[in-house]
Amino acid sequence: MASILRTAGRARPALAGSIARPTSRIAPIALQRRYASAAANAVASANGEQPFFPDEPTEPIVQCPIPGPESQRAIERLSKVFDTRSLNMMANYQRSYGNYIADLDGNVLLDVYAQIASIPVGYNNPTLLLAATSPEMASALINRPALGNFPQHDWADILETGILSVAPKGLNQVFTGQSGSDANELAYKAAFMWKRQHQRGGSHVDFTDHEISSAMTNQSPGAPQLSILSFKSAFHGRLFGSLSTTRSKPIHKLDIPAFDWPQAPFPSLKYPFDQYAAENAAEEKRCLDETERLIKEWHAPPAAVVVEPIQSEGGDNHASPNFFRGLRELTKKHDILFIVDEVQTGVGATGKFWAHEHWGLETPPDIVTFSKKAQTAGYYFGNSELRPNKPYRQFNTWMGDPARAILFRAIIQEIKRLDLVQNTAVTGSYLYDGLRRLSDQYPNEVQNLRGQGQGTFIAWDSPRRDEVLKKAKTVGLNIGGSGESAVRLRPMLIFQKHHADLLLERLERIFKS
Repeated sequence: MASILRTAGRARPALAGSIARPTSRIAPIALQRRYASAAANAVASANGEQPFFPDEPTEPIVQCPIPGPESQRAIERLSKVFDTRSLNMMANYQRSYGNYIADLDGNVLLDVYAQIASIPVGYNNPTLLLAATSPEMASALINRPALGNFPQHDWADILETGILSVAPKGLNQVFTGQSGSDANELAYKAAFMWKRQHQRGGSHVDFTDHEISSAMTNQSPGAPQLSILSFKSAFHGRLFGSLSTTRSKPIHKLDIPAFDWPQAPFPSLKYPFDQYAAENAAEEKRCLDETERLIKEWHAPPAAVVVEPIQSEGGDNHASPNFFRGLRELTKKHDILFIVDEVQTGVGATGKFWAHEHWGLETPPDIVTFSKKAQTAGYYFGNSELRPNKPYRQFNTWMGDPARAILFRAIIQEIKRLDLVQNTAVTGSYLYDGLRRLSDQYPNEVQNLRGQGQGTFIAWDSPRRDEVLKKAKTVGLNIGGSGESAVRLRPMLIFQKHHADLLLERLERIFKS
């Protein structure tokens, strides 16, 4: 580790220099960099912090409206060959650094959206740069193996020193994949195969001729009438199986055939929790009762329940640990699997490495899916019965990507080196307190503030949400939304108190306008 840190220290000046090339168009960025180290240290010291990126900008730079002329030209060119209708901002990642994202026109924004919660340790992180330029990475990239058939000789070592080193308690195996949607699809397949294996009498019982023939015509019993139960406002992906459990926005689902799978109500809680304890407890009980009814009565029995610790795309909806403990008990009672979708909440964002650690479960989830901040994807499990009874049943060409697993290992090293999970917990508490003060001062702007004790996984409702997001760029902030009215914060794990102060000050500018 010491050699890595020494090398990272040597790499930083070269990296910073490459980001701030001395052209007239980006001179303000270069000038900011020249004095950034001392200024950033001074700002951080005022909060009793040591900055993780001492040479990042000390504040946003807004040169022109976004998109500026250079970005507009780039967008026009891209639109001829690629769909740009969902474009938020044309970024220049070579000039982005730490918590700051740059565009083509000299604008540099404090990024508290972080590629939809997917950047963990900062843009152009030197430790990740070392991992990305290593011979090990080069080999993984140019010789990408079909892992099921031809795994590379050190695949076990890469998994054990990376992905599995942070496995949720009780889960000691992993199946790797490509994306969050893919991870959930694979988890659903595992649940179905597990359920049918139990119904058949165990892994030693082979398939019948009827099962084999009917599977090829998509008929039962080979294609069984089973389901995955998900929740109202949930988001689990955009592939066919995962899309059938996604309930957040119609635009995701329109025109796409879907499985007839059950939707349970997710608690609609009142904030702050401590003022509505009785009402919220009654609401959670109502949702648990309806979930159990669906498990028992749905015409295609669920093989699993899938749930997000915090419903992200659906509006940043929270529930209490009691609700999730209740779900776990229901799945055990009815002999179905409990799948926790940690694609967005995992890898330190909530002040725990995995958000479900907040729940105090007596027994772990059966499956935990992951992606985003991990920069790779897959699902963890502990029960070996979740391995199919025959090869090639849970299989595809790549079955993950060693290059991305190597990157996640470097991310884990950086998180541990800088104690970033604890940093997120501390910074999140500080930020939440600041937002609570703003909500008292501007009650029409910050409504239903939520995320207390959940790291920097914080959100609130705004009656003019879209306008707030648009104005945020004019004051140097990149912020995202979710659901119909939520403003959601998804900063990186390297987000610190001095960044929180800057964010709060810029938000107040917006609220005053």
